[in-house]
Amino acid sequence: MKKISKDKPVPIYYQLKEILKEMINNNVLRAGEKIPTERELCEIHDISRMTARRAVNELVNEGLLYREQGRGTFVEEAEAKFKQQLSELHGFTEEMQNKDFETESKILSFTIKEVTKEIREHLQSEKAIAIKRLRIVDDVPLAIENVWVPCELCPDLTEDVLAGSSLYNIFEERYNYQLDHARQTIEPTVLTNEESDLLSLPKESLALLFRRTTYLSNDDIIEYTKSIYRSDEYKYEVLLE
Repeated sequence: MKKISKDKPVPIYYQLKEILKEMINNNVLRAGEKIPTERELCEIHDISRMTARRAVNELVNEGLLYREQGRGTFVEEAEAKFKQQLSELHGFTEEMQNKDFETESKILSFTIKEVTKEIREHLQSEKAIAIKRLRIVDDVPLAIENVWVPCELCPDLTEDVLAGSSLYNIFEERYNYQLDHARQTIEPTVLTNEESDLLSLPKESLALLFRRTTYLSNDDIIEYTKSIYRSDEYKYEVLLE
């Protein structure tokens, strides 16, 4: 935890408030986690109880913390900025742009290679175009996406063709494929060091792992995707009727 500087002209309570807020935003203090008590904050920073209480009260009023009688003060669950519905088949770019978010995709790698046994079981193809992209929404690195596309279905797909375009749009407009349905699973995962760096998150942060197999109208598999989404900014909604 950073320390308060009593030499700064900034009020001490405000410095403590900003220190705690930074720890919350950087997942040093995670949702549902108990923060240090007022007494502990006083000892750490050599400040008065009233100063510590004021900083904590302001964070409670701002919705970043909540109190439980007899238990302490905890980090509030952040409202996810980015949501996606599970009821319809859309590509990432289309879904985000429909909600007026600015999207960017950085291609981290684009190769053609023999697939592993795991990928072959999902893709039903021996050779695939393997694409790794970092998905950025409103300047937030939101997801790491790994996609495998059968070479025989998109023989002239290149990195230049993909750059600046939606893969689903390429399927439909360049190859005249009709995307019919997809099967998707969601499970928790822990970020590797590389994934943490790409998503600008602390090491070993929790995230969401999505696996999707997308089918054409003739039941051919057009893609298999493994995507890792940061769980502090993103959630799915399921429509039940």
